Amino acid sequence: MVKAIRIEETGGPEVLKYVDVEVGDPGEGQVRLKQTAIGLNYIDVYHRTGLYPVEPPLVIGMEAAGEVIAVGAGVEDLQVGDRVAYATPPLGAYAEERLIPANRVVKLPDAIDDKTAAAMMLQGMTVEYLIRRTYSVKPGDTVLWQAAAGGVGLMACQWLKHIGATVIGTAGSEEKCALAKAHGADHVINYREENFVEKVKEITGGKGVPVVYDGVGKDTWEGSLDCLQPRGLMVTFGNASGPVPPVNLGILSAKGSLYVTRPTLMTYTASRSDLVESASALFDVVTKGALKIEVNQTYPLSETEQAHRDLEARKTTGSTVILP
Repeated sequence: MVKAIRIEETGGPEVLKYVDVEVGDPGEGQVRLKQTAIGLNYIDVYHRTGLYPVEPPLVIGMEAAGEVIAVGAGVEDLQVGDRVAYATPPLGAYAEERLIPANRVVKLPDAIDDKTAAAMMLQGMTVEYLIRRTYSVKPGDTVLWQAAAGGVGLMACQWLKHIGATVIGTAGSEEKCALAKAHGADHVINYREENFVEKVKEITGGKGVPVVYDGVGKDTWEGSLDCLQPRGLMVTFGNASGPVPPVNLGILSAKGSLYVTRPTLMTYTASRSDLVESASALFDVVTKGALKIEVNQTYPLSETEQAHRDLEARKTTGSTVILP
């Protein structure tokens, strides 16, 4: 038996229960991992609350790093002792040990330690697909990133600066604005004190931006659309303030023939080749030092409930890691 965080029903942080679970031998195409660090992400909240449907009872969590301790039949490219990480379904990361399909994990370079890997895989590959594939940001582009002081936002600011983009970031306090600026944002807007639409128009000389990346959702949806230049792309990739309500698509034409997409990491890493390519691009910028991963909070596995409370209260910055 090993310890894990399991939910018997969806709901608030109190449904996260620290329990004993049985982990069997790996089946065909699977490996068994002894996990050393687990990433905390907002998608975990969506699974816990049922916003993204799940079927309890189950262990949630999508991201971790660890060591292969057993290999199932048919697995040829992994062996016992390999250091690996992952950030895709199937769920089950909130555990000391687990089984997982071998084709969903990637080997870690020696230069990247386990805690860093657990803090960067989901958020880092999210940034990768958003800025390289959903909209291919070019040197000289100006982009707006909502919630720039969060884990994804801080990584995005650094990676976008590495590309050569001009980054406008929003945050909810002066401290968080300073944090975003320190990580590469050229302009920062405290959305609690300033009208971010007016500031974006001022910064861009009235033109707006070609792309907005918005993980906030309901609270910023309409304002984000108003920051776009004609034929701009609205990338809504999260719901930190709640889901975007039903939309009359006619507003897209009225605001300038806009595009909207709601992408997910799971789609962009569905194939083994896409997963490996995304992870490799992330490892490259991290090992070069262009992207520094900051683990600003750690919690023991037994205190995962508190970790969720702090995440939802926006008390966290950068990345958070749960330690088995």
